[in-house]
Amino acid sequence: MSERIPRLEMSDMRADLAAYLTPRVERLRYLGELFKCAGNAPDVTLTFMHFTDALKDALPDRLTELGALTVASFMENRYERHQHERLSEKLGFAREWIAEIKRLEPSTSTALNDIDRAAQAYALKALRTRGLDAQVEFDAFAALVTPAEAMAFVLLIGRYVTHAIAVNTLGLQPPVPSIFDKES
Repeated sequence: MSERIPRLEMSDMRADLAAYLTPRVERLRYLGELFKCAGNAPDVTLTFMHFTDALKDALPDRLTELGALTVASFMENRYERHQHERLSEKLGFAREWIAEIKRLEPSTSTALNDIDRAAQAYALKALRTRGLDAQVEFDAFAALVTPAEAMAFVLLIGRYVTHAIAVNTLGLQPPVPSIFDKES
């Protein structure tokens, strides 16, 4: 875990960032360590959060959660994966669906629908090839959703890669356990 980045509490953050994060902190009942670190770059963090909110507005919850869980699982970002497992369950998605996403094998899944399988196949191909050889998978996915949703999903993948790189670089531990852990 990197100690070079100060961990800011809400009271140490710039006022506009603290105000923006307050509803999330109150809902979750904790300030995640990522935000304690990211608070050192308040303009970038606010923009990142506005981007995140715009993506949630642009996509159905099912695609947002599928994308978040896929990238978090692929990138070994337990911090975000655990949080999105919990959010997915809160949104009414079955544990079987969540577990199938985490397996990262859409072609053999029985819990994923056609859009889910196409979205995850595209996301995985884009991640594995850095987007350089994902056109076939993207076209298959884009044929099933609107152009706006297709592009929002592409950007969502990038958003969660950014999160994973930050968390993995800093060595941050998940703020909550997995829903699949016995103690949760």
